[in-house]
Amino acid sequence: MLLTFEQAKQKILQEALTAKPLAREKVSLHDALKRISAEPIISPINVPGFNNSAMDGYAVRLSDIPTSKVLPQAGTVLAGDDISDLNWPNGTCLRIMTGAPVPAEADAVVMQEETEKTPAGILFLNDIKMGNNIRRVGEDVKKDSVVFPQGKQLTIPTLSTLATLGISELVVFKKLRVALFSTGNELTPIGQPIANSGAIYDSNRFTLILLLTQLNCEIIDLGIIPDDPMKIKQALETAASQADLIITSGGVSVGDADYTKTALEELGEINFWKIAMKPGKPFAFGKIGHALFCGLPGNPVSTLVTFYQLVQPLILALSTHNQATLIPLSFKVKTATPLKKSIGRLDFQRGILQTDINGELEVATTGKQGSHITQSFNYANCFIVLEQHRGDIKKGELVTVEPFNALLK
Repeated sequence: MLLTFEQAKQKILQEALTAKPLAREKVSLHDALKRISAEPIISPINVPGFNNSAMDGYAVRLSDIPTSKVLPQAGTVLAGDDISDLNWPNGTCLRIMTGAPVPAEADAVVMQEETEKTPAGILFLNDIKMGNNIRRVGEDVKKDSVVFPQGKQLTIPTLSTLATLGISELVVFKKLRVALFSTGNELTPIGQPIANSGAIYDSNRFTLILLLTQLNCEIIDLGIIPDDPMKIKQALETAASQADLIITSGGVSVGDADYTKTALEELGEINFWKIAMKPGKPFAFGKIGHALFCGLPGNPVSTLVTFYQLVQPLILALSTHNQATLIPLSFKVKTATPLKKSIGRLDFQRGILQTDINGELEVATTGKQGSHITQSFNYANCFIVLEQHRGDIKKGELVTVEPFNALLK
């Protein structure tokens, strides 16, 4: 009996939990994009580091306001000024600019739009509340607080925040090493002429390299391996000696020339082979030494779907991402078109998530869903996830959709 998709995914992630943890290294902030923090990141300073003005306006003491709605201006404070020796007489206000330090005795900053200049001084037009328009010390980030936890992917906003803290180096996990090869006598490298009428271009390996690059892996590209049991076995041995994860494309189906599964049985162990999912039924998962193994189907759409749905969460887990990143966003919407579905396998159809004339979300099919129809991904922005027990779907029925994450955008 075939494993369900959820059973297969659970087995994969369980193996990731017991895998050898990645080593750590220290990198410059400039080289940390997409890396994963290997320890909690602690703020060395307060942000803001001093009380400062959120507006161009006037700093006031509330005790000075009841006596007069007009206060003479005693001076001006600009961003970057040192106010340690500031002389601010009682009964006056200070002109102050955005980002400028606010004196400790100031109770509020009044924006200039709520004032008028008069011959006697500055007229305050509205009631003034304590603390208005003052950014307090540590309001954004407090010194010695955890800014980001271990397992945080360091994105541009993340690194920008760390730059404001003056942090120049970070401890991160080393990149996951992934060895990759395609199998098949019919495969031709991209850029070379097709050898004969039965040959095809090795598009899968090209696609997988792009996906692995997006996931910030260190890639060991072993190229195209012909349908030769000894050469496939040698390639797997080489991959296992160098990588944390081995990915192959093709050779795990039931044909006479599908030797990858046989070689895996000889060198290591197969956890499972075949899943009740469509596309991607012939997916092999196992282990050779310390290296985990994912054998992807040879059809282009099956390769992309199984990588996205099964290999991607495995890579994130092995790269020690926060576990929350492993849970895909999903929700139910109505279908704008009928969907064809055979009972028996969980089906990941390519869909177009859009709004109808009433502004409500709906999903439409991209058309033919065969595992060779690569064009289906060019128009899609989501997966339509149809349950294993479900048959054909009528227009207007509710279905589950998973919008594509950044990997496919």
